[in-house]
Amino acid sequence: MAEQFVGTGWAFPLRIGPGGGIAMVSGQQEVEEAMRLVLATAPGERPMRPEFGCAIHDMVFAPVNEATAGRIQHEVYASLDRWEPRIEVEDVEVTAGDGQGVLYIDVRYSVRGTNNPRSLVFPFYTIPSHDYPDLPDSSSSAGFPGSADFPGGSSADSRPAPESDR
Repeated sequence: MAEQFVGTGWAFPLRIGPGGGIAMVSGQQEVEEAMRLVLATAPGERPMRPEFGCAIHDMVFAPVNEATAGRIQHEVYASLDRWEPRIEVEDVEVTAGDGQGVLYIDVRYSVRGTNNPRSLVFPFYTIPSHDYPDLPDSSSSAGFPGSADFPGGSSADSRPAPESDR
């Protein structure tokens, strides 16, 4: 009965199957790939269904801290509850990875109608903030090659004028 509830669908990411057509998946693999699709899609990315996806992508530039982890946990719960009705999400845990800006989202779930607990780990990458050096004063053209070509740049240009200007 659970296999009929889960069904069969296209593989994600989309790929060619052994017979030359679109690869199909079924059972537990179909559910897992559907969950990855929800988590990997940013809301607004799909033209005909702009609400589809998970808003964790709004946190790409957020600092890696407990507040961000809490927001990610909430968004994962909400999106999987809305977009993947075949599962019951039991827990979502967000942990920092070894690399800077890496978070691992561990979703513990079970397929409805079964007593088979499963886990999906989804890596999420943030872009760490950088301290940028001060930019030169806009009144100075130092450090900007070719600034003489722009209004307000240096008038001392050693290149000859184009033929049309002679």
